Amino acid sequence: VGPITAQEALTRSRNIPAVSVAAKLTRPSLYDLMKTSGVANLASEKHYGLALTLGGGEVTMEELARMYAMLANGGELRPIGYRKDEPATTKSFSRSMGKLVNRPVEGSSRSTRVISEEAAYVTLDMLKTNPRPDTGLPAQPAVAWKTGTSWGFRDAWTAGTFGRYVLIVWVGNFDGSSNQSFIGISAAAPLFFKIVDGLRSEGVLAQESLPRLPPRKLTRVDVCAATGDLPNAHCSTRVPSWFMPGKSPIRISNLHRRVLLDRHTGQAVCEEGPNTHWQVIEYWPSDMQKIFRDAGMPRRDAPRLPVCVQGSTDNNIAGDPQIVSPLRAVTYTSRLSNMVPISLRAEGNGGADRGKLFWFSNDAFLGAAKAGESLAWNPPRAGRYVLRVVDEEGRADSRDVAVEIVP
Repeated sequence: VGPITAQEALTRSRNIPAVSVAAKLTRPSLYDLMKTSGVANLASEKHYGLALTLGGGEVTMEELARMYAMLANGGELRPIGYRKDEPATTKSFSRSMGKLVNRPVEGSSRSTRVISEEAAYVTLDMLKTNPRPDTGLPAQPAVAWKTGTSWGFRDAWTAGTFGRYVLIVWVGNFDGSSNQSFIGISAAAPLFFKIVDGLRSEGVLAQESLPRLPPRKLTRVDVCAATGDLPNAHCSTRVPSWFMPGKSPIRISNLHRRVLLDRHTGQAVCEEGPNTHWQVIEYWPSDMQKIFRDAGMPRRDAPRLPVCVQGSTDNNIAGDPQIVSPLRAVTYTSRLSNMVPISLRAEGNGGADRGKLFWFSNDAFLGAAKAGESLAWNPPRAGRYVLRVVDEEGRADSRDVAVEIVP
């Protein structure tokens, strides 16, 4: 319950983090990435919305193999080769139970840069930690792999890369009928690893290439385990993480604060005295506090910081409210016959979650709600709106939203 790392979100197939990341992508968006990667039979981007993140678009086994090979080739998309003695050319791909695909020749000039070398390396590095279904431990030698289960249990997938190869396993009915046993981790993954283990035991993969070294620009840094941000002096648990210059966020974690407390009242104070003591306290934002409460694991309510603390640069804990819904770069579409309200929600830090938050649309007042609580908004018409939230101390956040109404 609570925050998880990007690595855990990826290997455990967590939907909310995936949708959250996709919502922040503009150009290129996830749709653009799939088109650039050669996925052919996609409808318009508006047709999918954020459902594309959860598997709303169909890909062929060959397209999926090409994208995994792209990761193994350092972010470059190249034609697929099916045999060692075959030139790298694009061919049709039969929909079989599983297919071993030779990665393209290293020197091939027919390539397209899809993602950076650093992003490709980090993605594979995370996928290599995915535990095997039989042992519960990452595969050795390393296999970067992932499962997938189609909507309605229509089919199950496992895809991965190891050594110089990409392997895709598909389990399903050719007529597209569903079966509740078609689950990626239980139906496709065991077959995937039987093929990998069988190839290795027969010596087919005896000359697997050595592990690729990290790109030169990629470095390891320690981050605060609870937030993923650079640790401040009071973060006690730190873990190593990859740092990508120009991409990785550079901010100091403000979750842990050293606060002077009154022993009798438990309130934060400004001046030391015989009845005060210093204590490190976690200041979780209001949306996370609500998640912990709903899960039956409530966190301690952090004392409101006094003005003497909030006013200093060192102790500012970003008390401004922050809009978390609606999402950025998303067009909200509703049917005229069944208008669905848009949820407005903002979080606050420190003292910002104690009072009300006031919502405005193009300067028109919409209503008030506490931090972490939702306010339903029915846009009067289609168009673009500027939503603004303001707390009782005048701190604010804003977001542009596009609304579409269809018959």
